Amino acid sequence: MGRRKKIVDECEALMDERDQIRNIAIAAHVDHGKTTLTDNLLEGAGMIGGGEQADQLMMDTEEDEQERGITIDAANVSMTHEYEDTNHLINLIDTPGHVDFGGDVTRAMRAVDGALVVVDAVEGAMPQTETVLRQALREGVKPALFINKVDRLISELQEGPEEMQRRLQDVIANVNDLIEGMTEEMDDVDDWTVSIQDGTVGMGSALYKWGISFPSMQRTGMDFGEIIELEQNDERLELHERTPLSDVVLDMVCEHFPDPLDAQPRRIPRVWRGDAESQLAQDMRDVAPDGEVVLMVTDIGIDPHAGEIAAGRVFSGTLEKGQNLHVSGTVGTNRVQSVGIYMGGEREEVERVPAGNIAAVTGLKDAIAGSTVSSVEMTPFESIEHISEPVITKSVEAKNMDDLPKLIETLRQVSKEDPTIRIEINEDTGEHLISGQGELHLEVITQRIERNQGIPVITGEPIVVYREAPTTNSREVEGISPNRHNRFYMTVEPLSEDIVETLQLGEATMDMPEMERREALMDAGLDKDLAQEVEHIHGTNIVIDDTKGIQHLNETMELVLEGIEESLDDGPLAAEPVRGALLKLHDARLHEDAIHRGPAQVIPATRDAVHTALMDAEIRLLEPIQNVRIDVPNEHMGAASGEIQGRRGRVDDMYQEGDLMVVEGIAPVDEMIGFSSDIRSATEGRASWNTENAGFRVMADNLQPETITRIRERKGMKTELPQQINYL
Repeated sequence: MGRRKKIVDECEALMDERDQIRNIAIAAHVDHGKTTLTDNLLEGAGMIGGGEQADQLMMDTEEDEQERGITIDAANVSMTHEYEDTNHLINLIDTPGHVDFGGDVTRAMRAVDGALVVVDAVEGAMPQTETVLRQALREGVKPALFINKVDRLISELQEGPEEMQRRLQDVIANVNDLIEGMTEEMDDVDDWTVSIQDGTVGMGSALYKWGISFPSMQRTGMDFGEIIELEQNDERLELHERTPLSDVVLDMVCEHFPDPLDAQPRRIPRVWRGDAESQLAQDMRDVAPDGEVVLMVTDIGIDPHAGEIAAGRVFSGTLEKGQNLHVSGTVGTNRVQSVGIYMGGEREEVERVPAGNIAAVTGLKDAIAGSTVSSVEMTPFESIEHISEPVITKSVEAKNMDDLPKLIETLRQVSKEDPTIRIEINEDTGEHLISGQGELHLEVITQRIERNQGIPVITGEPIVVYREAPTTNSREVEGISPNRHNRFYMTVEPLSEDIVETLQLGEATMDMPEMERREALMDAGLDKDLAQEVEHIHGTNIVIDDTKGIQHLNETMELVLEGIEESLDDGPLAAEPVRGALLKLHDARLHEDAIHRGPAQVIPATRDAVHTALMDAEIRLLEPIQNVRIDVPNEHMGAASGEIQGRRGRVDDMYQEGDLMVVEGIAPVDEMIGFSSDIRSATEGRASWNTENAGFRVMADNLQPETITRIRERKGMKTELPQQINYL
């Protein structure tokens, strides 16, 4: 235990040396070896004992992570590393690579300044590599590259030095193309591409614990030929001893990743929209330990003894026990019970954590992942935008009625820890619905409820979440209140995909200054006059107030918007959310007397108007689709592409990569349920595949009526559709 105490003391001493701190995340495509690499670094830093092979999966602390062999929760750890005679404190977050847990990656990026992107030498840059890079760059986080599994090039593909270098150069070029494409528009970034010469690329084998980079080759005098020779003669231990992976990577981290002093002035304007002239903004840019406390919570975990633990980045001030802090969006303050840092999966309490570090705090009971916590009231940080929305739902019920209260409590907790999960309680059927990013995501969550809380649950079949969207412009329609004294006149038009995407990524919201919002919407292609009249944004829908001087409208507007939101949450076809509608309120007639234009009159009237206008705009169901990529040996290629085509999918591309064929295409999420067992049997278990959510598309007209009827039956609605929907 003495060693551990020593490391904690070292970390504590370094927390104040802001130029010696590095906050980094390790991110990659699923199974490219992030977690094994992290184990290497921990071992190199003396945190865990060494073994022949690194497969301890120190960071996969949950039982289910070890069973499935994948990382599900982002895990934090702090370690120290001596580089050029200076000791550095490295706060590292190991993130999941599986697309279903992308939300954890986005949140981790908010806490760090550098991202080590890991790519498999054999597979190269994959769809998820692109996603994690985009998540990093969007947060202003600087990338570096580690090419893993180089041992496979030597042992499995038997490549010589020239072939190997060519292949590695291809991987680097691919990653750089992605980085260039994503940083073109960024004014605050000079050139963030990676290169061997600059020392921003490392390569090696996390499994056999050796690694090289240009600086390390100069230091140790090793070259490719020698590495191939040692690897082929199975002298991997010598290889590890002569050029240990952890030194190469940790040196790279200390040398090339920015410290908080360098990173925060660039990152704060990206993630915070408050007054740039204020003292608070200055403190955050300066990483001032004596400023007001500002903590961005990126993760909420549960400790059986200490309760909820909020982990996050301290941008300014110093966190101490006993402070009373504000949590954005909640009333009153929360009292800090303890502060600490992470060592592997365990938390070590310390006296204080100053700006520029990643801290673990207990006592912030109102915080959720994404909260801004501070000693003074302040503009919160930009909300963390998750790239994908929930597309699949399951119902969950407790087997024993007695467990019901406990189940509801647990579900609340789940949605606090993981904002990409949506929980909904259907009052009519008494079902609890969980929506998430994919089958695996929901499976893991329901398993954890059973395992950690001991609540036996029954889960229903997976249900796909659809959207509804207008396809043409509607005529002007009238909505009349039950007492016939209030009338609203509206039209609906479809919004372009660009505008929908801008809204979805949170690049235009009602929280921003009006000028900025207008610019963002005009950039996405919204007409200038319309952009000036935006009254409200709900999800990916825009409400325009096109009325002129109507009496009493101002005081009724809140109710009107409430009615509009309600009708957009349950569209007229099957009560699924509406997407990409531009609603214009042209005119309204309101009763003189406030009593006759209360909620019971206004809400049904606007609801009526919105639904009629949507039906007139030929609203249709959109279904969520997924990009599918299958890697498969030649002889099974036909079977693999047949699996996509047989699921109403289409194959877009087939090409050879190494000794495998790659089949790429798209297919509806609804048809992909149960895909894994089918593809295994079709290809004798020799295919590897990966899917990624790819948004929504209009469902074929001939399938619409049947799908709509099915959803309406499931929701207990009348199955016959309103008269106006005869266009289907």
